[in-house]
Amino acid sequence: MRYGYKPPEGTEPSLLGRVVGVAAGAVLLIAALMFSVVIFAFALAAGLLAWGFLWWKTRELRRQMREQMEAQQMGQGSEPYGSAPPQGGRIIEGEVIHDEGNGDRHR
Repeated sequence: MRYGYKPPEGTEPSLLGRVVGVAAGAVLLIAALMFSVVIFAFALAAGLLAWGFLWWKTRELRRQMREQMEAQQMGQGSEPYGSAPPQGGRIIEGEVIHDEGNGDRHR
C-alpha cells in the first residue's frame, strides 16, 4: 500500500534543497504572522474609532439621563416618564385602558 507520494528515483531533493525549503517555510511563516499582526492592529484601531464616535455622539443623552436619575432620587420627579395617567383610566403593564362607559361605539 502507498500512503504518500514518493518521487521517482533520482529526483530526491538534495541537502541544499531541503535547507532552502525549510528556510522558505520559515520566511512564509514569519510573513504570515506579521500580516496577521497588521490586520489585528487595523481592526483594533477601527474598533476604537467606532467606540469613540459613539461615545461622542451619545454624550448629551448620557448627561440628560444622569440629570433625570438625580432628579428622581431627590424626589423632584414623581412620575417615571414625566406624565401622569389619564383621569378615569387604569394602567395595566404600561397600557392605558380608558373606560368610556356604556356607549362604546367600536363594538
